Amino acid sequence: MNTSAIRVIAFDADDTLWDNQTLYDHTETRYCQLLEPFGTEDEIRTALYEVEKSNMASMGYGTKAFVLSLIQNALEMSHDTIDAARLHAIVRMGQDLLMNPATPFDGVPETLQALHDSGRYTLVCFTKGDLLDQENKLVRSGLRPLFHHVEIVSEKGRDEYLALCRKLNIAPAGLLMVGNSFKSDIHPVLEIGGMGIHIPYKRMWQYELFEEYEHERMARISSFSELLPLL
Repeated sequence: MNTSAIRVIAFDADDTLWDNQTLYDHTETRYCQLLEPFGTEDEIRTALYEVEKSNMASMGYGTKAFVLSLIQNALEMSHDTIDAARLHAIVRMGQDLLMNPATPFDGVPETLQALHDSGRYTLVCFTKGDLLDQENKLVRSGLRPLFHHVEIVSEKGRDEYLALCRKLNIAPAGLLMVGNSFKSDIHPVLEIGGMGIHIPYKRMWQYELFEEYEHERMARISSFSELLPLL
């Protein structure tokens, strides 16, 4: 992969810079235990995913949308008989998620610092989700000063990447996207003529599953610290 044309490096946030999906998975497990009187774990998980998908167009991504889906699914599975104590417990689960410490993965601060100090690239945090939640996580992570630009969007498809290129006044060929989701971070960038570095994470939300492929403008690495040698 020839990186000489790169002017902007954009980074996904959740599960690229810090752990996020593990917290969601643990919350979903607690949720299934809480709703045990109303269905099996498989039934609860399947129903919840369908509710999340149906709410996507109006609620988007993020913790708040997730908690509303948890509550809606609990009401539906219990036929509106779930007690206030269980609903309150679901709200507390969401509050816990909103306090995600966003501790950076090993190698992330050092790598971003080196790229920032090099002066060669404009560094962008380009992520989707709830605006306030993502901004707060970025601040708690301590990484905010290392980014020249932060863009939080409701979706990450080819149109959003083209809009980012226009905003930063670059051609798509000058954009490199780094992220864990092939669906949201890699495929759309390759579609518009940019480059991608895929860093798979051990956990993936099923909505982000996508058939992966190889490409001359893409590289795949196993850890964030492998990024510098490629550049």
